[in-house]
Amino acid sequence: MDRTEAIESANSLQPEGDPANDRAGDTRRRRWVRRTAIAVPLLLLLPLLSVLTALRINYTGDPADGTHTRNRDALWLGHAWVDGRKKDADVTALARRLQGTGIRDLYVHSGPLEHDGTLPESVYPRARWFIDAVHEKLPGVRVQAFLGDVLATESPDGMRLEQPATRAAVVRSARQVLDTGYEGIHLDLEPLHSGDRDYLTLLDALRRETRSRDAQLSVAAHQIDPLPAFHTVWGGITGHPKWWSQEFFGQVARRVDQIAVMSYDTMQPLESTYGGYVAQQTSLALEVTPPSTDLLMGLPFFHENRFGHWNHAETVPAAVRGVRLGLSRTDADRARFGVALYIDFAATEADWRAYEEGWADECSAC
Repeated sequence: MDRTEAIESANSLQPEGDPANDRAGDTRRRRWVRRTAIAVPLLLLLPLLSVLTALRINYTGDPADGTHTRNRDALWLGHAWVDGRKKDADVTALARRLQGTGIRDLYVHSGPLEHDGTLPESVYPRARWFIDAVHEKLPGVRVQAFLGDVLATESPDGMRLEQPATRAAVVRSARQVLDTGYEGIHLDLEPLHSGDRDYLTLLDALRRETRSRDAQLSVAAHQIDPLPAFHTVWGGITGHPKWWSQEFFGQVARRVDQIAVMSYDTMQPLESTYGGYVAQQTSLALEVTPPSTDLLMGLPFFHENRFGHWNHAETVPAAVRGVRLGLSRTDADRARFGVALYIDFAATEADWRAYEEGWADECSAC
């Protein structure tokens, strides 16, 4: 028998397959699949759990004495105050509500701006009445025109700040509302991506206009990267960067009189993690906001359950405590600091009580 025949003969003597070996192989494969199914989620969850744990720890401790209102707080108001729906009795009730609080500025929605930057006067027909009524019943409280629009940063529709004609129109709209009697411009353009140089150019132009009239320029600001360059990573995954870099936040803060952080819609699942997140945001914002600019941290005076915002987590008490903790750890004696309440028509009595007892009434004990 030659070599080839010997090999073929030997092979012919081997069984087609060993059932015991096949069963053992199947068992190993099933075990590997089960272990992988457990390990992969754990690997994905561990970083998330680490972040949540860090935020909960950030929510611990006691706020420093004196971390209470500096009488520089603000309230966002809905459009009903300037379109004819509100009456004298409503202003009287508003004045009663704000009496004894730290609210100094009212951002009353007076837009929206058109995509080309223009603003029809027909959208705020009762503005002069409201401004006069506030001055009569709330001396010292300023009324600012809350103007905003959707930017064409993530869809083809919206305002395009890269167009000089659009920016010039926004400045003219600001001039228009200041002529009406507003004491400032409060700008809210979203979604505004970190590093937008056209936005900074617009702010420079608006600042020249407001300064020439001794008026305020304030903006609603995106949150700051909770981790370095996180907006880049998140934007790459979702197409919506959401956060600003801390550097860009500082660039904006240096160009305005007031910067109000929209410190809500944070995707936090628990009160403790939300409060810890607000404490972190407060510290990050304090680090880059110049002492000459009012820094205001937003409080969620609204109630929704949707992706990005859980009503049971994003509460006013948690936000107030987070603000006080961040202020305590970073710049407890900062004078130009406050909170901004969003928004009047969605607020509950519990929201107002939490603001008053946790922040506005604290000075009664000092």
